[in-house]
Amino acid sequence: MALGLAGAAQAQSSLTLYGSIDQYFNHMTSSSGAKLNTLQDGKDLRSRLGFRGVEDLGGGLSAKFQLEMGIAAVSGATADASRAFDRQSWVGLADSSLGEVRIGRQNTAIFYRGDYIDYTSRTLGSIVNNFGVPSRYDNDVAYISPRWAGLQLEGHFAQQQASATTGQVTTPITQLAADYLNGPFRVGYAGLQAKAPQNAALNANVFYHNLYANYDYGKGKVYAVYIKSNNIASSANGNNAAQVLGNVGGAVSWTSASVNRTFDVFQVSADYNVTPQLRVGALYGRISDKSGAGQNANGGSIGAYYALSKRTTLSALWETMRNDTNAGFRPSGSAGLAPNFAGTDVNGRTISGFQVGVVHRF
Repeated sequence: MALGLAGAAQAQSSLTLYGSIDQYFNHMTSSSGAKLNTLQDGKDLRSRLGFRGVEDLGGGLSAKFQLEMGIAAVSGATADASRAFDRQSWVGLADSSLGEVRIGRQNTAIFYRGDYIDYTSRTLGSIVNNFGVPSRYDNDVAYISPRWAGLQLEGHFAQQQASATTGQVTTPITQLAADYLNGPFRVGYAGLQAKAPQNAALNANVFYHNLYANYDYGKGKVYAVYIKSNNIASSANGNNAAQVLGNVGGAVSWTSASVNRTFDVFQVSADYNVTPQLRVGALYGRISDKSGAGQNANGGSIGAYYALSKRTTLSALWETMRNDTNAGFRPSGSAGLAPNFAGTDVNGRTISGFQVGVVHRF
């Protein structure tokens, strides 16, 4: 829903209220014998409420802002009780020929390239998503260029604050990205890095490098992606129970031994538009532990999406992930699965699931 405001001698302005509700039924099984039958939120598109605005300042310059909060639609609660706008909170200036600068809490360049990665848009059913994706950070200054001859560049600099537990100030989280689009071909890179702070308990840089490509063959797309990262933390609940840098955006104490593990993630995917309303897709992916600890996993999914309208989509998905003996990865959607398997129902197990749901956008 958009509201436009204009005066006789004033530049054009607009304010948009938007959001989504994503609800689905989730049936999952573990090779341990455990089962889950739950109603959950955020299979494909985390339920959310947002506001964005643009003011035309003239001469090709405009002011912009975006405020977005996640919602647990199954209960009506906010996704993050500690903050109102947990997903985005930024203001910026954009020039039609020079690009855009944004300041505040923002999605990472890696996060919003989900549509370029696989047929799920890197949500439930995606092995890349099950590995974990750095989503957003506080105190982020970003530059996004126009698209020049098919190429668009992006950079972020997020200065983190002092840790409440250690008093330690972490080094900034930097991001670089490039996306090249030429007709049906798209290739690109999106990555981040954070150096260990001085006197850190573990002197290792955190990184996440993502190379992707896709090709639109007319009736659908084929996708391929390769990721190298150590931004994943483990606990008794699984190898991907958290991330070293996390998604909250605060400082990191740099004491997680998981920072010494590096993984390669490979994934291929394709989709096909059966009709203008019905799209089907499939993918296969593998997570390879390069530390030698044998924490490998592989899996895949098949899915179908039926558009009842431009705003409402029905979907069905089947996915499976097989963990090696020392591995413990588990499914994750646009929102984290809650409840989800944990501990002995994850580590060394094969987890499979079937989901049916509906997404409505407004």
